[in-house]
Amino acid sequence: MIDLGDAFHIGVRVADLDAAMSEMGAALGVTWAAPQESDTQSVWTPAEGEHQVRLRYTYSVEGPQHIELVEGPPGSVWDGHQRPGAHHMGVWVDHIAAETERLQHAGWELVAAYRAPENGYGFFTYLQPRSGLIVELVDRALLAHFTAWWAAADGRQT
Repeated sequence: MIDLGDAFHIGVRVADLDAAMSEMGAALGVTWAAPQESDTQSVWTPAEGEHQVRLRYTYSVEGPQHIELVEGPPGSVWDGHQRPGAHHMGVWVDHIAAETERLQHAGWELVAAYRAPENGYGFFTYLQPRSGLIVELVDRALLAHFTAWWAAADGRQT
């Protein structure tokens, strides 16, 4: 079962990561981890199967609830051009496949995953019930990586 005590971020889709960091950093009193950029972020979606997308993203260093800003390409699950704003909540889980399948059996739709379902879903999945809240399940095995990334931040608000 998902423990909401393991919720660790709110994901916000943005059209321009740098502008969003500048706009929100000082206003919210948060500092940002070094932005990450990937032209080859793996993702699986029901419509496109496994493919690569270009992503830019960062997290606020402060927690326990972090703010994730994510800039994705038009038409992707992370597209902030047409629909910017709060998008999902992220929760650490120990068993991505088991939790993903449990939520699907409860009627939630699998929106995206790191890998195809037949390949075990990978490190994250995005699921959505009919009521609209998207929950990102993130493999707890990545916690040490995220903790190190946040700890290495240089204290920039923009």
